[in-house]
Amino acid sequence: MSREDETFLLLPLAVNSDLNISVTPSQSLPPNLATEIAALNALHQTLLTSETTSPPAAGNIPPPPVPVNPKRSAAIAKLRTSGNDAYKKKQFGEAVRIYSLGIEMALGRPNWEPSGLVKDELYLLYANRSQAYMATGQWPEGLADSDASVDCKKVGNPKAHWRKGKCLKEMGRLEEAREALELGLEFGGEDADLKALYKEVEDALGRRT
Repeated sequence: MSREDETFLLLPLAVNSDLNISVTPSQSLPPNLATEIAALNALHQTLLTSETTSPPAAGNIPPPPVPVNPKRSAAIAKLRTSGNDAYKKKQFGEAVRIYSLGIEMALGRPNWEPSGLVKDELYLLYANRSQAYMATGQWPEGLADSDASVDCKKVGNPKAHWRKGKCLKEMGRLEEAREALELGLEFGGEDADLKALYKEVEDALGRRT
């Protein structure tokens, strides 16, 4: 005696405009198959609703928390501290090398980790490496790093704005230096170093005319 679940039945399945599965032409379906197709269509409609409803429909499952590798965070912080120590000892080349390792490690974070975390690490590392380049008169390299630091964090990052303006000034690009410092003052508030450098640039521009 043949059982229903042992019988192969070829059905003309189709997907309609609502992306639901249907059988055409309509015909009698085994009860278990009809139930499975109905459940699949209901699940599909639920998923579509969860993607388009704002605020999210009741009962939606929130996304899982974003994991952050604490070992990587600790290693990046350690590299920044080691770079600072090398800079204080006037080992500027070594400081650049260590900061570069920290930057490489921060940029190597997996894509699922928060981008804000990466920017918080990078703006400090780029600003510090910029200072190390500037200590040896490598103004173009210092400019590139200070600019990258500003890109990562414009507000509350006056040192990077100052270093960008300083590098441009030392390279003789006074108009660009003034623009960079004006931006720094806009985002950095009443920072004394930014104000002093801005005055120096303005005086230099005045002597040109």
